[in-house]
Formats: sequence, C-alpha cells, structure tokens
Amino acid sequence: MGISTINLLGDLLGSIVSGEIEVIDLAQPLNENTPVIQLPEPFANTAGFKYNRLSTYDETGPAWYWNDFSMGEHVGTHFDAPNHWISGKGKDGVDSIPAKKMIGEACVINVTKKCEENPDYLLTIEDILRFEEEHGSIPENAWIILHTGWGKYGQDHEKFFNIGEDGQPHTPGFSKEASRFLANDREILGVGVETVGTDAGMAGTFDPPFPNHYYMHEAGRYGLSQLTNVDKLPTRGAIIIATPLKITEGSGSPIRPIALVARQK
Repeated sequence: MGISTINLLGDLLGSIVSGEIEVIDLAQPLNENTPVIQLPEPFANTAGFKYNRLSTYDETGPAWYWNDFSMGEHVGTHFDAPNHWISGKGKDGVDSIPAKKMIGEACVINVTKKCEENPDYLLTIEDILRFEEEHGSIPENAWIILHTGWGKYGQDHEKFFNIGEDGQPHTPGFSKEASRFLANDREILGVGVETVGTDAGMAGTFDPPFPNHYYMHEAGRYGLSQLTNVDKLPTRGAIIIATPLKITEGSGSPIRPIALVARQK
C-alpha cells in the first residue's frame, strides 16, 4: 500500500472522527414490533423478528448477556438480492454479490409533497429526467433513494401500511415505466425506499405484479427497504454503504446501512 493510499484513507477516517463527514444511520429499529409485510392467502408469509433470551447475568449465564433471535430475510431495514425474484432466478444472492457493489452515491429523489397529496404516488420517468436536469446525470453505481416521507411511520403499523377501505395498502413507489427505465437505461446499483418493500402498496395489481422487483432483479440490481433518516441526506453526494449478511444462497438480509455525508462549511 503506497503512501498516497494511506493518506487518502487516513484523511477519510480523520474527517469522520472530526465530524467533517457525518455518519447517518439509515436503519429503522429492529424488534418484535417491527412492521412486516403480509401477503394474502394462499401465499406464505415471512416471520417477524422474535427474541429468545438465553441469559441475563443469571444462573444460565452468570457473567454474560445474550440471545437467540429468529426472523425472515426481508424484515425491517433489509437488502433484496436479484435471486429474490423470479426474473432474477439464477443471479446473485446476498452471499455472492461483490462487496464493492454495496457502496455507491445516493441520488435522492424527493417526492414528499406529492405523496402527502396522494399516498399511492408513483415515481415517473419525467420525475427522473427532471432530477437529472437539475442535479446532473445519475452516475454509475448509484443508489436511487426515493424520499417519500414514509420513514416517519416506521414504528406505526397503521400509518405505515395505510390499509384503505378496499383492504389494500396505499403506499408510494415506482411506476413500472420508471422501474424499467432505471434498471435498463441507467447503470445503478439499485433503489432504496422508506416503505416496507421497493414496490408501491398497490403494485400487486400491476402488470407485471410488483414491477420494481421484476425489472430491478432481472437486471441484476438490488433493493433497500424500510430506510429512515432519508431527510438528512443531500440530493447528491452522500455515499451509502449497505452490507447484507453473507447468508449462503440468501435472497435478502437485514442490514444497518450508513451514509457518509460531508458537512456544509
């Protein structure tokens, strides 16, 4: 390792320690109250988070505290790998994704006002092109973060799922055209959302169903769901590091993604 490389990494660490670069936690708390997606019959549902207390400095472990836990791969703030979807069958799972493909610039597309007016709002290609006109072209290996404001509901089941009188969840997401455009016409890592999954609440009724999953994973791209603190990210320039557990043949994993954000001087 050359001196220039040491200096580069040392400058980065020094900036983090000094606070010139802020570290933003993008993960929602993970516990037995974490909202979990519920699919209608006859589909199988994932298990939520559950603790099994082993010892708390007591007779079963006098000098230590530890627990077992069980949960599904796609619970809480989590990572979707390409093999999660039929269109990505045979592609990477969380164990085979190169680690460098978990790090990228955040391009934050803010649609909070539109989502306040319409909880079923779908990002359009026009929204994406308008973003690029104002903030520059989406770079390679970027995370497209859809800022809907939904992160503030992350611990409130009723508001988070927003089930309507029709029995359907009403939460924002991507139009199928926008998903296909990002997956095929931009060299992104994937997308990130504040909602329970990377598709809109009504996306099960779309053609194809859950099109963001379909097109992203078909193209070998990834998904980040149930993010929080998205409002603390700049529109461009933050670096997101999102590393799933290395679960053999895993289709997803809980994560604690972080963003590195340069403080404005």
